Amino acid sequence: MESMVTLAGLQEYYRGSRVFITGHTGFKGAWLMACLHLAGATIKGYALEDEHEEGIFRILSPLSGVDCCIADIRDKVRLKNELLAFQPDYVFHLAAQPLVRRSYEIPADTFEINVAGTASLLEAVNQVEKQCVVLVVTTDKVYENKETGALYREEDPLGGHDPYSTSKACAELVVDSFRKSFFNAAVQAGFGYQRAVASARAGNVIGGGDWSQDRIIPDIVRALQTGEKVQVRNPGSVRPWQHVLEPVCGYLQLAGRLYRAPETYAKSYNFGPLPEDHLMVRELVDIAIGRWGSGNWKDVSAPYAPHEAGVLKLDVSRARKELGWIPRLDAREAIQWTIDWYRQKRTGRAAFTFEQIKSYLSR
Repeated sequence: MESMVTLAGLQEYYRGSRVFITGHTGFKGAWLMACLHLAGATIKGYALEDEHEEGIFRILSPLSGVDCCIADIRDKVRLKNELLAFQPDYVFHLAAQPLVRRSYEIPADTFEINVAGTASLLEAVNQVEKQCVVLVVTTDKVYENKETGALYREEDPLGGHDPYSTSKACAELVVDSFRKSFFNAAVQAGFGYQRAVASARAGNVIGGGDWSQDRIIPDIVRALQTGEKVQVRNPGSVRPWQHVLEPVCGYLQLAGRLYRAPETYAKSYNFGPLPEDHLMVRELVDIAIGRWGSGNWKDVSAPYAPHEAGVLKLDVSRARKELGWIPRLDAREAIQWTIDWYRQKRTGRAAFTFEQIKSYLSR
C-alpha cells in the first residue's frame, strides 16, 4: 500500500534529529538539506565549496540550524572528527565525483573519492556510540548495462563501463561489506544500539540550481540564456529523467524507515520514473525549449567521444512496494518544473525552491 511522503511525515521522522550530510553543497545535497530544514532537523554538512556562483547551495545559504564544514571527503581524520563530534542520528552520504565525462579525465581521483571516501565515512560511523543509520547515494549506472532496454532490479549484477560508473559499483560493494561485517544485528548484539546502512540508486536527476558541466539541463539553460543553439549529444539516447525531489524524498523516506526498522530496510533501492515514462534526449530538449519559449538545438554527437550509455532504465517496484514511494511528477512535468526554476530572478530562487518542495509534498 502506498504511503506518500508528506511534510508532516518528514517532520515525524526528522524534527529534532541530528543529520550529517556529506556533499551538502552539491545539487542533490542542497535540495536534501532544504527538505530537512523544513522538517526541523539539526544539520551538519561536510563538503567542498560549491564551485558554482548561482548553484542551489549558494542560493539557499545561509539556512538556520545548518552547520557547514568545508572539507574534502578524502581527509579521513577530519571527516572522522567532524562526524564523531556531531554524533548524528542520520547520515546521508552524497559527496562524490559525480560526472561521467570528468571521470575519464581524472579516473584515479574518481575512484579515490567515490570508493575510499565511502569506506572512510562508514568506518567513522562504525565508531558512533548510539543508534545511527547511513544512506549511501550511488547511481543508476552501477549496473552491468547491456543496453537491452530491460529494467534493472537491485539484485542484478553490478558493473560499469566508465570510471564513474565502475567507482559507484565499487562503492556499493563497500556498503555491502560494511553491512555484513559491522552493521548487522549479530555483530552489534550487546552494545545496546544499532547502526545500519542502505544504498539508493537514482540517475538522470534534473531540477533547479544545477550548473555542472556536461549535464543536459545546465547546457540547455546556458545556451538559451545567451541565445545560442543548444548543443546536444546522443539525441536518441533514452534516460530515466526525474525531478530532484523524487529521489530526495525517496532517500528521506528510506532513511526514516531504516532508523525504525534497520533489519528490514538495510539494503539497496532504486528510485526512478515508472517504466512507461522514459524519454529520449531530443524529447527532453524540445520540452525544455518549449517551456522557455524560444530556442533551437543541434546534434553535436562525435563518433569517437567517450562512451555514454544509450539506454538505461530502472525497476522501482521495491521502493514502491516496501516504502510506499512512487513518482509524483512525470518526465514532462519534471522538465517544466526545472525550467520554471531557472526562469526565476536570482533573488526569488530561494523562496521558489521552498515553494516547489511544499507543492511537491502536498500533491
